[in-house]
Amino acid sequence: MTIEKSKKSCFHSGAIAAEFIGNSIAKHQTKTSIGAHQIFLGQVRADVIDGKEVKAIEYTAYEAMAENVFHDIREAAFARFDLTCMHIHHSLGVVKAGEICLFVFVSAPRRKAVFDAIAFIVEEIKAKVPIFGKEIFEDDTYVWKKNS
Repeated sequence: MTIEKSKKSCFHSGAIAAEFIGNSIAKHQTKTSIGAHQIFLGQVRADVIDGKEVKAIEYTAYEAMAENVFHDIREAAFARFDLTCMHIHHSLGVVKAGEICLFVFVSAPRRKAVFDAIAFIVEEIKAKVPIFGKEIFEDDTYVWKKNS
C-alpha cells in the first residue's frame, strides 16, 4: 500500500519574513541524519526599466495548476537526489523591492545532493510554474515581468 504525502500549499501572502526562514532552519536541528542544508532566497530587485525603478512586484498565479507543478518538481527532485527534506515557498500579492519572494530549502545527508538539487529546483520553478509578476514602478505604472 502506497501512502501519498499530503500536499501543502507553497504560496504565502506577501513577502516571506526572515523570522519564518529562521524558524524553518531551527526546526531541522532535531533531524540528526541531515548533514547539509542549502537555501535559495529570491529577492525582488529595484531594477530600472525604461528609466523607471521597480518598487515592488505583484505576484499572481493559476494556483491549482501551480501547486500541481510544484508537486511534480518536488517529486522529480526526490527521485533524482538523495534528499531528506524539501520546502518551497513562493509569494503571492505585493512584495516590495528588497523583500524575499521565493524560499527554497533542501536538506540531505551529504552536501553534493543539496547543491545539485537547489539548482535543479529553482530552474524548474522559473521554467514551469505558472506564476506571473507585475513589476510596479514608483509612479504606479507597471510592466509584466519576463523571466530570463
